[in-house]
Amino acid sequence: MSNPAWHGLLVATALPFADDDRVDYDGYAAHVRWLAEAGCDGVVPNGSLGEYQVLSEAERAEVLRTAVAAAPPGFAVVPGVSAYGAREAASWAEFAAELGCPAVMALPPNAYRADPSTVRAHFAAVAAVGLPVVAYNNPIDTKVDLTPELLGQLYDAGLIVAVKEFSGDVRRGYELAERAPGLDLIVGSDDVVLELALAGAVGWIAGIPNALPEPCGELWRAARAGDLTTALPGYRRLHPLLRWDSRTEFVQAIKLAMDEVDRFGGGCRPPRSPLSAAAAAEVRRAVAYARKD
Repeated sequence: MSNPAWHGLLVATALPFADDDRVDYDGYAAHVRWLAEAGCDGVVPNGSLGEYQVLSEAERAEVLRTAVAAAPPGFAVVPGVSAYGAREAASWAEFAAELGCPAVMALPPNAYRADPSTVRAHFAAVAAVGLPVVAYNNPIDTKVDLTPELLGQLYDAGLIVAVKEFSGDVRRGYELAERAPGLDLIVGSDDVVLELALAGAVGWIAGIPNALPEPCGELWRAARAGDLTTALPGYRRLHPLLRWDSRTEFVQAIKLAMDEVDRFGGGCRPPRSPLSAAAAAEVRRAVAYARKD
């Protein structure tokens, strides 16, 4: 039996824009194919790194169509379906099901500080579509913390199969294993990938592989195997870059890292503005450090 679609190294894909600010769908398709050729296991389009919040409905739909069409056999496309409310999130999950996606990823309501009962109702609506749901815990942005207790309730109710954990608290990996042994833990913050892999994570939804998929893949496989002799040197080398995934300017930084390795990253749509000169220099140093022999 093959692994579930949310296992392994999945890349939260950045989205290229042309000079006139239109989505470059051809460029995006080429990026998806390149990530597959580089040994990644799948992609997560329409996440925060894909700037889904500033896409029109038509653009967001076409991004997902493009990813599905570009993905080779066996390469998972697990789209983000996050939205203001349950109706919209469920609608995006239905669209993903129509396109044959094997699972979806969902935040709690992303513009409302929901209480636990509201969170449960939200995930119930998304789960009712019938696809496996990966919950996305990002209390930094949503101000809603999917605590281990609440995640255990969602899992016990059959509403989620996994959680992308972005709190940065590596202790939660162990508490989740105690409260919900069958719930799959997915690394959500690039800069704690080693710690959560050792805690039992079965997947990594990652940003930095947009620029450096092969060294990130090597790190992930070594970390999952508990091979610290291999994993730790690579982790130290990548960590100055991985840390950008947890910063406000993570989209700009990852796109710049792509440009630095001759993969088009380009600019972002407002409200994201270009990095300061100091921040850009820091990213460039981190990329150079990650690539040094």
